[in-house]
Amino acid sequence: MIRDILKMGDPRLLRQARPVEDVRDPALRSIIADMYETMKAANGVGLAAPQIGIDLRLMIFGFNANPRYPDEKPVPSTTLINPWMELLTDETEDGWEGCLSVPGMRGLVPRATRIRYGGTQEDGSALEREASGFHARVFQHEYDHLDGILYPRRIVDLTRFGFIDALFPDSPLAALEED
Repeated sequence: MIRDILKMGDPRLLRQARPVEDVRDPALRSIIADMYETMKAANGVGLAAPQIGIDLRLMIFGFNANPRYPDEKPVPSTTLINPWMELLTDETEDGWEGCLSVPGMRGLVPRATRIRYGGTQEDGSALEREASGFHARVFQHEYDHLDGILYPRRIVDLTRFGFIDALFPDSPLAALEED
């Protein structure tokens, strides 16, 4: 089932999500399935449970190709329950980010260039990975949602935050946002 995605301004997006207590709860599988369907319908590259109004530390991400980020390499499709993250470097890189909860906008956001992350997968097994580049950016963005942080709070220079059609007027991204 495609769920409604909460928009910036909704106070539920600002809460710290609760840990999932029972990873074998059948309701969790239904939520995860809905999250994938919702993410796909919105052409997203990631989605956190709080974005659909579910107060749990649960996130999904990954894509082979995505019209919102046409130049980015694929990121493996991943479901993480109660994820964790470790920064492997203090080095950051600025990159343009958008968000399904902040539609039509992009901002230049600094993120750590290398991370290690992990959590419990849908089947109950543990996952641990290292990531860099856009893969690391996507994880950090979704992980922020679990702590009630939307990417505009990470923007250092607010002159680098705005509507896609104003920032990138000749980009096909502007037309994509109108769909």
